[in-house]
Amino acid sequence: MNPQPLPNLVNSAADLRAHEELRAIAAAGAAELDWDASAQEVIAWVARNFATGAAAVACSMADAVLPALVADQLPGVDVLFLDTGYHFPETYATRDAVAENLRVNVVDVLPVNTVAEQDSLLGKDLFARDPAQCCALRKVEPLGRSLKGYEIWFTGVRRDEAPTRTNTPLVSWDEKNGLVKINPLATWSYEDVIGYSDENLLPTNPLLNQGYPSIGCAPCTKKVAPGADPRSGRWAGTSKTECGLHV
Repeated sequence: MNPQPLPNLVNSAADLRAHEELRAIAAAGAAELDWDASAQEVIAWVARNFATGAAAVACSMADAVLPALVADQLPGVDVLFLDTGYHFPETYATRDAVAENLRVNVVDVLPVNTVAEQDSLLGKDLFARDPAQCCALRKVEPLGRSLKGYEIWFTGVRRDEAPTRTNTPLVSWDEKNGLVKINPLATWSYEDVIGYSDENLLPTNPLLNQGYPSIGCAPCTKKVAPGADPRSGRWAGTSKTECGLHV
């Protein structure tokens, strides 16, 4: 699969609604939907209020549950994959399987610099010396740049993943990126995700069955001990717990 530099957007910047209107829509959605509304109910609310071309799904390619659920009601939706240049081979293979088997448009979102260019500019293995800066350059900035063409984005954040995510809302206004943020799987457990994936024969990253319940870049992701925090393998040995996309 050849990387695409940025999505081929249905909406131009001129078509996007003003922040004030979108913020009001987000508030209305948060009030309308119960705290524990189902993923299908949340996505149905989105389908009533937004065009397919105004929505994007962020997917780490650990599994394909979120893209599949969204595509059921918004077929052809853009699925943004942050191609940091540091992913496991299994993650790239999962991306290709999602592109081939689901009714979505997978878009590789690329950093400004390749890994080699970043090494030349800032020194080799920035992820080991300053993981926050590495994430900012290879994840946060590229995603923020690509989201400017949308009114709404979906994420797979769940409340059970970490203490920092316990109060994750289903619908909110994302002030940092200037659009509506949707977390349809917020109420799901890890077992719910795996069960839905298995029942619907969806593409799954094989690393999930090899001790990696949360999958990020290869240099910064370790296996997790049975029963441990699913995200404890991310940036293990450091105080870092988030890449910056959801804070």
